[in-house]
Amino acid sequence: MSEPKPHQKPIECIGIILDGNRRWAKAKGLPTLEGHRRGFENLKMTADLVRDRGIPHLAVYAFSTENWNRSEKEIVYLMDMIREAVRGNTQDFVDKGFRVHFVGDRSRLDKDIQEILQKAENDSAHNNLLTLWVCLSYGGRAEIVSAARSVAGKSEEITEETIVQHLWTEGMPDPDIIIRTGGQKRLSNFLMWQSAYSELFFLDTLWPDFGEKELDEVLSEFKERKRNFGV
Repeated sequence: MSEPKPHQKPIECIGIILDGNRRWAKAKGLPTLEGHRRGFENLKMTADLVRDRGIPHLAVYAFSTENWNRSEKEIVYLMDMIREAVRGNTQDFVDKGFRVHFVGDRSRLDKDIQEILQKAENDSAHNNLLTLWVCLSYGGRAEIVSAARSVAGKSEEITEETIVQHLWTEGMPDPDIIIRTGGQKRLSNFLMWQSAYSELFFLDTLWPDFGEKELDEVLSEFKERKRNFGV
């Protein structure tokens, strides 16, 4: 890849809203649940692509607080998939040099899932080649409220700095780029605090079809943008 322009720092973090699994399955005459399975497989491939491009952080919107309103059948399937996906892929992530963080309201997850997520974080904590931030049972507004309550509960002054220190994503760089697949042009409560100066890319490509070509096109266009950070 070519060197970034002088006015740009190297990319530290990419955020992706993984949208389009259900529409992908419907278009192919497949069950909705197959779309979610293919979406997870694509996440693993995309994490490899991001790592190979020397980008140290990838944040993905996997399950929002609003997703709890979906049908019971779909939620049960997704929770089972999370169990098996994390349990079955943690060692692979560790071997690849990935560190995994799960951010969101874990209290809504079954206790065994909470334990599986914690184990994956513990097992991968020594890695630093790529940190994968999985936003799970996550909402940007809920995250900000939680951070504000934590600051107030410690009787600290509420400032931007103290809020950042209590976000669920504490330690994650603000995304340089946020990509949303699936054709919709909104953030849908994803990283509301952290996205203040992110460059936004809205793609028609459904998430299971997103690949190397789409990623590299985004990175190429990003290099041509001039970032003013509000100035």
